[in-house]
Amino acid sequence: MSDADGRGIGRAVQSEVYRAGLSGSKPAVPVDPAALERAARKATTAEAFAYLAGGAGSESTMAANRAAFDRWRIWPRVLRDVSHRDLSIELLGRRRSTPFLLAPIGVAELAHPDADTAVGRAAAALDVPYVLSNQASRSMEEVTAEMGDASRWFQLYWSSYDELNESFVRRAEACGCEAIVVTLDTHLLGWRARDLDAAFLPFSRGQGIAQYTSDPVFADLVRDRVAASGAAPGPAGAGSRPRITPTLLVSALSIARAGARSPLVDGGIREALRSPLPRAAIETFLDVFADPGLTWDDLGNLREWTGLPILLKGVMHPSDAARALDAGVDGIVVSNHGGRQIDGSVASLEALPAVLERVGGRVPVVLDSGVRGGADAFKALALGASAVGIGRPYAYGLAVAGAEGVREVVRNHIAELDLTMALAGRRSIEEIGRDSLAASE
Repeated sequence: MSDADGRGIGRAVQSEVYRAGLSGSKPAVPVDPAALERAARKATTAEAFAYLAGGAGSESTMAANRAAFDRWRIWPRVLRDVSHRDLSIELLGRRRSTPFLLAPIGVAELAHPDADTAVGRAAAALDVPYVLSNQASRSMEEVTAEMGDASRWFQLYWSSYDELNESFVRRAEACGCEAIVVTLDTHLLGWRARDLDAAFLPFSRGQGIAQYTSDPVFADLVRDRVAASGAAPGPAGAGSRPRITPTLLVSALSIARAGARSPLVDGGIREALRSPLPRAAIETFLDVFADPGLTWDDLGNLREWTGLPILLKGVMHPSDAARALDAGVDGIVVSNHGGRQIDGSVASLEALPAVLERVGGRVPVVLDSGVRGGADAFKALALGASAVGIGRPYAYGLAVAGAEGVREVVRNHIAELDLTMALAGRRSIEEIGRDSLAASE
């Protein structure tokens, strides 16, 4: 995002907000990160907020992610001409208008009914790449239809069924995704105290599995399961109709919404409620969701399925980064899943320098987890990150104000980065280096 007129997006956003304030209007979402989180808590159910906001165990990794940013201080330089600033970067062979991307957030319907489609619209409006979640509430086809030609990538959770993995990747290619981001740190679900206390797992209720219920390979797996059980896949006969429960209602709605690509149930919600397929879809998902036996050797299959760039997400150790290079990947995402997987893990920002040293500039390295604003992004870029992922903040914006909430949250990150650059005496992302920071005592 260049600054052709010398004004800059930071000043433009400030002017927009303050001018609107003259008429009594305020931003759709709070600008302060803590206030944004509080607003999201009020806008969602207790179960939904716990899932969106919670982390593993005592949530010490979430705290460590924030503390890692606090250990660095920005070191301003003065009397430099910063009247024109350029936020653009080169990433995966394309010039991007900002160094941000939207990290994948699963089960977005917990935040807002428009879910992933709202996020896609906001990302497209700001020209920020959106990593479509494997655990989405809307199919990738539905989301990309809302995004037009805007940039999107696809997150792959490696299923235990390779034909399903290949199908996801092929669909992502057909949807115009520019890269595949393989998430490596969720081959098992972390010990998430908030969710356990609520006895709440959205996937077991048919939420966050739209990529699956819209997939032809998954549909075949579900039908095979029903056939093996001896239940009829069509309308249930007398005495065999499933008991209508809130879980079944949610599941039926999800499957009916999967669309015409490969619907499990032809006939909408009424037919879904009369069919054994919705329950079988949930059981099938829980069986194939992840593969704890995944190893480096398995990644070779991905190169056979696609020619798209491949990034590995969840790489935290420099030795794993070296192994990733040996495997021929096109990028690395240093991430601890926002503190949701391991309690007491190394902070993502803390792990970044060693990974960068081992990578030696051969592939881009993206940083996510713990980013709460543009000043955080400045620090990550100064330490050497190629780009920065935004996660929970945009989910909170979605909860508070839908697509407009996402747009404002991401816009605010961009605007704060622009102003931080100017005030620190940097005119471009390339000028943000290690000399831009001082270690805090």
